[in-house]
Amino acid sequence: MARTPVWKSIAIALTDDIAQGRYETGGKLPAEAQLSARFGVNRHTVRRALSEMAEQGLVHSRRGAGVFVAAKPTDYPIGKRVRFHQNLTREGRSPAKRILTLETRAASPREANALQLDPGSLVHVYDGLSLADSQPVALFQSIFPAYRFPTILEALQEQSSVTAALRHCGVEDYTRIETRITAKLATATQALHLKIAEGSPILRTTGINADPKGRPVEFGRTWFAGDRVTLTVGGES
Repeated sequence: MARTPVWKSIAIALTDDIAQGRYETGGKLPAEAQLSARFGVNRHTVRRALSEMAEQGLVHSRRGAGVFVAAKPTDYPIGKRVRFHQNLTREGRSPAKRILTLETRAASPREANALQLDPGSLVHVYDGLSLADSQPVALFQSIFPAYRFPTILEALQEQSSVTAALRHCGVEDYTRIETRITAKLATATQALHLKIAEGSPILRTTGINADPKGRPVEFGRTWFAGDRVTLTVGGES
């Protein structure tokens, strides 16, 4: 088994420190000499770790002043109602979504089962990128039954919001009836979109949303950057 590089272990440890609140947003990290002493390495190794964290948007340096925490992981509730914009706004972050692709295709067996469709039925698929304060935090894929929502792709093109698009199609409310969370490692493509290193930890959720009558309206997959989002479970969000 390949060993984790020392610089990467340091980056993971410092990222955990930030997540645990040991260093506040906007606060200054210890000087390179202090970090070198703490981890028993030279300054070059510490700089490599801090450079990696800067690439991920976790810290930023100021010439002559030091390295500062850019942002702490955002709490993201997974409850009965999962709403991206509401979750981020509640945490004081500025939410946005970027459309990657909109397409119509045949459902996979898993998608058909989740949406209670016949095998091979057509589905509309929305792939996108979720951002908080202009920083990418998650990739997502939302899948809808095409027969029921024939115009949802046009609605998404105009607004990018799943909630608004479903409302446009006559679904005023929907709730989460199932969520599964799995730890994964970022692929090269996922890392490129999320601006993280390939192989970095990510959290994948799969969920099914249903209308008030219990009929599935969306099957979704989301891949969260593991060091930028903390998933919280059990609330009625």
